[in-house]
Amino acid sequence: MIAELVAEVGPLWHDRHKAGLASRPRRRAVGAGAKHKLVFVERLLATLVSLRHGATHDVPACWFGVDRSTITRAIDEGLPLPAERG
Repeated sequence: MIAELVAEVGPLWHDRHKAGLASRPRRRAVGAGAKHKLVFVERLLATLVSLRHGATHDVPACWFGVDRSTITRAIDEGLPLPAERG
């Protein structure tokens, strides 16, 4: 089930992410800047846990060993994907 969801919404997230990067002028060289601490699957799982259980962002932050703000950003980016899927 998760593998199917990842295969379905992964390209949507990737396209949205690339479009967001291309929509503004570049300020740094390609590859510079902060790297994602969570891979796409972890971002999707954090979003699904938040939607299903209503857990605070501190819970998935503890699970994945990242700061709460990282989870908040990941959930904000991933929230439209399940909605687009239906």
